[in-house]
Amino acid sequence: MKEEQGGLRNPRLLFPFILITLIWGSTWIVIKDQLGTVPPPWSITYRFIVAAAGMFAYARYTGAPLRIGRNGHLLAAGFGVPQFFLNFNFVYAAEHYITSGLVAMVFALLMVPNSALAWLFLKHRVTSGFVIGSAIALTGVSLLFVQEMRGSEAQPRDVLIGIALTVAGVLAASLSNIMQASQRLRERPIASMLAWGMVYGVAANALFAFTVYGPPVVETRATYWIGVVYLGLFASALSFTIYFGIIRAIGPGKAAYSSVIVPIVAMALSTLFEGYVWSPLAIAGGVLAMAGMLIALRARAPA
Repeated sequence: MKEEQGGLRNPRLLFPFILITLIWGSTWIVIKDQLGTVPPPWSITYRFIVAAAGMFAYARYTGAPLRIGRNGHLLAAGFGVPQFFLNFNFVYAAEHYITSGLVAMVFALLMVPNSALAWLFLKHRVTSGFVIGSAIALTGVSLLFVQEMRGSEAQPRDVLIGIALTVAGVLAASLSNIMQASQRLRERPIASMLAWGMVYGVAANALFAFTVYGPPVVETRATYWIGVVYLGLFASALSFTIYFGIIRAIGPGKAAYSSVIVPIVAMALSTLFEGYVWSPLAIAGGVLAMAGMLIALRARAPA
């Protein structure tokens, strides 16, 4: 696969990349407000009902075909269930054991399986510049992780369970990411495939929620439903459309750098709204993560 000219230095990719990073960095605060009365699988179901409706409307508006055939449905289920069911349920479950900050830090590792699986299945060569930059960025993420661990009140056993659940979510997301870079999906419109992928995610989430928690639980707070709409339309329909387009343009390894920056954005927002105080360790981690990302993204992509 040839990288689009300039990679993320190309404004056509850089600005959308910044946009989804800012959106996903804000979701941790919104998700935190979602935890409570409604069981997480039902909240995820509601989110992707809104997202799927938005994607079908967008597909119809852009003229993307809504009939995708048997193979199309198999592909949609193949990436939709891991991304919109497994990934999100693992992440929500992890937040019962560790803080959202720790979950975000672990999720920053997404670029590792993305790059490894792209090399294994898609024959994407990993350049030395990308490896060096990624190592620096991961060092920065490690410092942020240590900082979060110091402030966490979770017991060691809970921390291990939370990390294991988050890693499972990372692997599920990575599987979906790799599929987006495959030739079979690259030949199909993103809008159509995302719409149906989200439908399969909704079906899996609703079945799981009903089986484990019983009938749907309805929240009465207006802020909850405002959050559902925001997560559905902006953090899902809009962001995944952009993100999967970036994957197709520059590959899943570099696209996953959004997961490195998201925790920094989340911590910055926490500073503004939750009084988070940056320690020297956290500052050093943030600087290293940003520097590593810049080094990795400047590396020439393999053809």
